[in-house]
Amino acid sequence: MSWQPGIHRSFVELTNAQIHYRHAGEDNGRNPLVMLHASPASSAGLVPLIRAMSTDRRVIAPDTLGNGDSVGPIPEGADVGFFADRLASALDALGLVKYDLYGTHTGASLATELALRHPQRVGALVLDGVGLYPEAFQRELLERYAPALTLDHQASYLMWVWHFVRDTFMYWPWYRLDRAHRRDNALPSAEVLHAKVVEVLKAATTYHHAYRAAISYDKRGRIPALKVPTLAVCARSDMLHIYFEELCRLVPGGRGAWVEGIQTPEGAAATAAQIRQFLDDLSA
Repeated sequence: MSWQPGIHRSFVELTNAQIHYRHAGEDNGRNPLVMLHASPASSAGLVPLIRAMSTDRRVIAPDTLGNGDSVGPIPEGADVGFFADRLASALDALGLVKYDLYGTHTGASLATELALRHPQRVGALVLDGVGLYPEAFQRELLERYAPALTLDHQASYLMWVWHFVRDTFMYWPWYRLDRAHRRDNALPSAEVLHAKVVEVLKAATTYHHAYRAAISYDKRGRIPALKVPTLAVCARSDMLHIYFEELCRLVPGGRGAWVEGIQTPEGAAATAAQIRQFLDDLSA
């Protein structure tokens, strides 16, 4: 991972765990924004949006336990509530009393549960890309999408991670390598792939826990119960865009907006502007 000027990295100590987080910006009267990343990598994937959002507020982006540089025991079969509680403990340890919350993909499930468990702490919520999988597809994803890896002397897991990361850019789901499941995406540079592979390899034996928890999460049952102002967003290039209209119907108030995504600096700036408008309108 290359140096990112203005993006700082720190750890917060919990009982039996260390949570790594990226942070940027300064307090200026607005709620700090907590950003929760997608699986399988880390908050490194949010750097373009962290940078764009931190121009006028403090931004904190933790690595989910078992991802990136966040380490600590995870029970087998841990659910979204477990990961949300660990995040809540980390935010408590950082002294955050009230904050806005953004989550994408796996991070959206964790953000939803965090907001449900601590509505008095969350000023507003942004959910970016949510997989509302049909039951049969959900079972398939649980069986095939995020297998537990075993480290071996032949290092076969190294090539598995490379192909896993690369193929997620080209196919949805990544293991269905045929024309019908080809994504309309350009493959990123080898440098971008390498950086994401390194993040996944840091947590090769634990990355799957949060993934499986999010795939299993009862999003249709939990999202309508939200009590905090919520905005649904999604980029049209996101593989989960097919669920966006349903997501907007599930979100209390039905607020939804298509965004540009964060694949380019211009897209990140435009996406940040839409999120900023929503948050600032609520605090006006």
